[in-house]
Amino acid sequence: QVQLVESGGGLVQAGGSLRVSCAASGSIFSIGYMRWYRQAPGKQRELVARISSGDSTYYAGSVKGRFTISRDNAKNTVYLQMNTLKPEDTAVYYCNADIRSIVGRQYDEYWGQGTQVTVSS
Repeated sequence: QVQLVESGGGLVQAGGSLRVSCAASGSIFSIGYMRWYRQAPGKQRELVARISSGDSTYYAGSVKGRFTISRDNAKNTVYLQMNTLKPEDTAVYYCNADIRSIVGRQYDEYWGQGTQVTVSS
């Protein structure tokens, strides 16, 4: 069984920084894309950043230049470094990854349980 577990959320003042992490565990053969999504109250879940297995990255326009996604393949972990945080960054942040298990023949999509990030003004 494969699972994703996020950590590192919390409360921070506007202009501050926070790093969230997501560790994949279980019977993992390989991991493809790893992504961070977020969902604010009353809004749809949106893609924040994405990183490929080759470290190619994508950022949503609203976070470009402030957030940095990275991964440690040896630890099956993806990070999101968030700088110059704004109140509008307040949301539950979810980790998402395409993972092929040891017994699987294809990549399946997995989600973490989410971690709350709150930015006060």
